[in-house]
Amino acid sequence: MSEPATLRVMTYNVRSLRDDAAAVSRVIREAQPHVVCVQEAPRFLRWRSRAAALARTSGLLVIAGGRGAAGNLLLCSLAVEVTHRAEVLLSHRPKTHPRGVVVAVCSLRGHRFALAGTHLDLAAAERRLHADELLDALPRSGVGADIPVILAGDFNEQREEPARRRIAAALTDTADDTPTYPAKNPVRRIDSIYADPRLRFVRSWVVGTADVMLASDHRPVVAEIDLEDRTS
Repeated sequence: MSEPATLRVMTYNVRSLRDDAAAVSRVIREAQPHVVCVQEAPRFLRWRSRAAALARTSGLLVIAGGRGAAGNLLLCSLAVEVTHRAEVLLSHRPKTHPRGVVVAVCSLRGHRFALAGTHLDLAAAERRLHADELLDALPRSGVGADIPVILAGDFNEQREEPARRRIAAALTDTADDTPTYPAKNPVRRIDSIYADPRLRFVRSWVVGTADVMLASDHRPVVAEIDLEDRTS
């Protein structure tokens, strides 16, 4: 029988580490997450070594992602076992930024879950299209219907807008309305964590420490999710 397990998830747009990379690592370390979905991770020159350095200085390991997932990166602690990884690029129209989703099947204390990280477009039409695509990408990337999903990212819109309403029809938004962007004077909640309705949401919060103001233009979101399947 599996032990009880509460997973701590963070989602964080790190702005390509263009601000204070050391502050980014401090923010992550202080939150003590089991897993992190990073947006705007390094994806150009020396991106692999820079992603590895981010993980190392944050006390974590790289799961998957980076350039092959359009800047989406997954990190995890040693407590998490990873059994499957996938990187999926979403449809790409001319003059739009490449978008993707990075997926991993993981377990914590014997409880399996799928973790997916994404970063939706600035254009509303692209966001609506990609919301459907990323939900469809999960089964195609090797996530079985029996595995509960956690999706996190920078969605570039607030919860009442169309793409996020589409996602919320399939997954539970763990966020309240605390704003996350811009970091120094946030007015919009565009970063969030969604959980499979089979899982129990415990709590979530937006990190607002002094280091957050130095690290990026987004504030990270953290959620705790009970991995015990409520339907079993």
